[in-house]
Order: sequence, then C-alpha cells, then structure tokens
Amino acid sequence: MTGRTLTRRGLLAGSAAVALAGSPLVRTALAQDATPREEPYTIYQITFRGPTDVERGFADYLKQRGIPVEFIERNADLDPSRVADFVKEIEEIKPDLVYTWGTPVTIATYGKAADNDPARNVTDIPGVFTMVSTPVGAGVVPTLGSSERNITGTSHVVPPEPQIRAMQSYRPFKTLGVLYTPTEQNSVVIVSSLREIADRMGFKLAERTFPLDADGKPSTDTAGDLVRELHEDGAEWLYYLPDTFLSTNIDKVAPVATELGIPGFSATELLKNDALVSLISRYYSLGQLTAHKAEQILVQGVAPEDIPIETLKRFSLIINMPLARKLELYPPLAMLNYAEVITG
Repeated sequence: MTGRTLTRRGLLAGSAAVALAGSPLVRTALAQDATPREEPYTIYQITFRGPTDVERGFADYLKQRGIPVEFIERNADLDPSRVADFVKEIEEIKPDLVYTWGTPVTIATYGKAADNDPARNVTDIPGVFTMVSTPVGAGVVPTLGSSERNITGTSHVVPPEPQIRAMQSYRPFKTLGVLYTPTEQNSVVIVSSLREIADRMGFKLAERTFPLDADGKPSTDTAGDLVRELHEDGAEWLYYLPDTFLSTNIDKVAPVATELGIPGFSATELLKNDALVSLISRYYSLGQLTAHKAEQILVQGVAPEDIPIETLKRFSLIINMPLARKLELYPPLAMLNYAEVITG
C-alpha cells in the first residue's frame, strides 16, 4: 500500500505515521560524483549476527557511487567478547576504515567516549558505527554533533515519544509493558526515558528484566513467565525496544504475548513480523546513510569527529495484518492511509 509521506516533525507533533523514504542527505550524495580511485579502499566490517539489509544498503551505496571497496567481513556471532581478536587483526591489517554494527560491538571495538584504550580498542583508524540505539546514552559519543574522536555513525531508533503516540493512535492504553536486558546500556537508557514519558503522559510502565546467570549473562529461562507477569500487571501493549538480547530471543517472548492477547510494538525492522505495529527506520536506507559518512571520510577526507551522528529523517509505520486478525485488534481506518501493511 502506498501512502502519504510525513516528516519527523509531523510525528513529534502527535501524528503516528511516516512513510518509507531515503534520507535527503543520501539522495544529495547520490547526485554527486565521487572522486575516481583505482586502488580499492579496505573496510573492516564487524557485524553482530551476520549480514543484514544495513550492510546491503551500505555496499550498494558505495557501488553506485563508483567507490572501489574491499570488505573484510567478521561476525561476532552474538558474542561481543570475540571482538577483542578482531581488534588485534585490525591493528595488523590497518584497513582504511572500520565499520561496526550494534551497541555491544561498537563499544567493544572503539570503547566508550570516556573509556577507551589503544591497547584494547581501535583509536588510530577511522570508524563508522550503525544500529546504535542511543549513542549518547550508551556513552559511545558525548554529543550527536561530534564524537570528539575518530568515529562517527548512525542510529536506527525513532525517539520513544513518537512510538508511544503511534501505540495510542492504534489502541489507547493505560499500562505499557516492557521486557529488557539490564546489562545493555542502550536498553537501560530507553527505559529511563519511558519512565519520564509515562509520568508526563499519564500511563503506567510495567517493567521486567531478563535474569542474569552466574556469569552475568542474560537468560531466557523465565521469559514466558515474565511476559505473564506483565499481563497480570495489566500491560495492554508489550514494547519491543531495540534490545539486542530481546531481538535475538523474540521467539521466547512474542508467541506468549500473542497467546495472552497482548499486542507487540516494535522499534526495529528486525521484529516487524513479530509485532502488531512497528515504527522503524528502514535498515537498507540506514546502510546508505552510513555509507555516505564513510564516503565523507574516505573520499572527501573529512575527519570523523566533524561528521555528526544522525538517524534517518523519515520513518515507516508497519501494520502486521495477519497478527491483527489473530488478536482481533484491527487498525483505525485512517491509519491505513499512511501505513505499510504486511498481508501475509
């Protein structure tokens, strides 16, 4: 379904929707000519769980721009502790640019703004990060205007308040449930923001956290029980925030929520098939925006600290109609004028 395009400004003013669109920054960059280079740039790419549409958008942008690139691809395979070996390899190879996906991988690679060490982090090679939910809140950068060091990047998350307004537009609620990982800094920051919004907007926030095992790692052993507890607390929506552990184990959470009649709302494209409604930045478009920043560094010679950290300027509202039928929670007709609909 093709709908109207609404800007971030409209969302923040109270509208719940935006249609898919690439960043104006990306479109402008595609219209320019890149400086020709015969020798390819080397980009060392670290993902958290293998390639996604972010990497596809990143590679396609550079190809369309005629920028020759050789990728060295490494996968943390859901374990950020593996990044230490990648950092050693980066120091040996000395690529032209380092690319990281997600908050845990980004922090393991570059360290935090206030805590990074050349002995264990990449500091002397420029880097770009992507899929970091809260770059400032997680301590990756001091401000979005500048990292004040040798990195820049992009964030994929729509601010929490527009997400809340989208939920209210679909189905008004008095209690919002959230299940998150207490060891993920970005999740802690987002939940803190949700508490402030709940106080201001007059709804209750019901919270549960995944338990930690003896090694301090999160566990899904009681995930189903935690969802049931949120249901008992009166949760009318379950907010799937951009929590890496939650996203990886959504199969332990979403089916239980659906069985209990609790609709899920997703903040990331990855979970659009598990949630009733999603308000997201498209991964492919985010990859293009991230690649534009890589182009600024590699081709134009701009220092990473002089390139602001950004998210896309437009978002997509997605309705999962098969799940709407299962839950018997159908969208307002007006919402269908601007939402994208999953039909099967």
